[in-house]
Amino acid sequence: MHRRSLLLTGLATPLAMPALAQDGYPSRPIRLLVGYPPAGTTDIAARLAAERLTPRLGQPVLVENRPGATGNIAAEIVARSEPDGHTLLTSNIATTAINYSLFGDRMPVKPEDFAALGLLTKVPNLIFVHPSAPVRNVAELIALAKARPGALNYGSAGSGGSPHMTMEMFKTRTGTNINHVPFRGAGPMLVEAVAGRLDCGCDNMPSVIGHVRDGRLRPIAVTSRGRAAVLPEVPSLHEAGLTDFEATAWFGLQAPARTPPAVVARLGREIDAVTRDAGYRARLAELGGAPPGLTEGGGTSPESYQRFITEEIRRWAEVVQASGAKID
Repeated sequence: MHRRSLLLTGLATPLAMPALAQDGYPSRPIRLLVGYPPAGTTDIAARLAAERLTPRLGQPVLVENRPGATGNIAAEIVARSEPDGHTLLTSNIATTAINYSLFGDRMPVKPEDFAALGLLTKVPNLIFVHPSAPVRNVAELIALAKARPGALNYGSAGSGGSPHMTMEMFKTRTGTNINHVPFRGAGPMLVEAVAGRLDCGCDNMPSVIGHVRDGRLRPIAVTSRGRAAVLPEVPSLHEAGLTDFEATAWFGLQAPARTPPAVVARLGREIDAVTRDAGYRARLAELGGAPPGLTEGGGTSPESYQRFITEEIRRWAEVVQASGAKID
């Protein structure tokens, strides 16, 4: 009887191995890829999440910057990675939604190449000028642009990002012609903006707010529906007369498609817990960000994030088509 029990145990062991391996996740450090240079909001969001996910997962979550092609390089690396939960993507509005319409057939990945894990934060964009500019509000920016059609330029962190699309919508709504100067990330663009070599610019709030607080850049308007709590004196574009204008950037995490459901569920739970943490939310508020707000209590889940992504792909396809925006 004892020998038979051992044999049965031996026969059962191979069947149990996948479950044991799955229960042991993660078994090594996790790579969290960012498709942009350091100092931009995607990088900031990734590092905030990695810092808090590391103790929860029991393995280091290591941020790895792989910039290029509006996040597509990092996205392709993750999509082609082993679907075991050890290589993740910091997804955002550009790479995960806008790019599919903007790049079209040149897009190296498809939405179905990824498994949604959770949304980390939503942030407004901020339109700004150098303090020396003869512009203090939206009306004056529009007037200057119309007085000098095609002569002004605006900077963004790169083609296809939400700041780029925000300004293209702004141009369409105001009938202005302002040239786009794309940079390889928010950091290089902000260097030029602070130096006064751009007429105006647009970027995610967390990337630019430090320069605004220090007086190196002058805020003109936020792109959220209402004013941002972190800069209550700055009006929204909606308030400035561009009715119903709203452009909110967002950042989350994705894994390769075919990642085991149990791993997706585990990561989803941990991401949700991070986004509900009071310290995390306080830090987001300092940077002008907001909690995900996809589930009850302001949290997130793989399912709610996937629905959100699907709707954002549809929404931004309409914006790209209406604006005629192209990769510069």
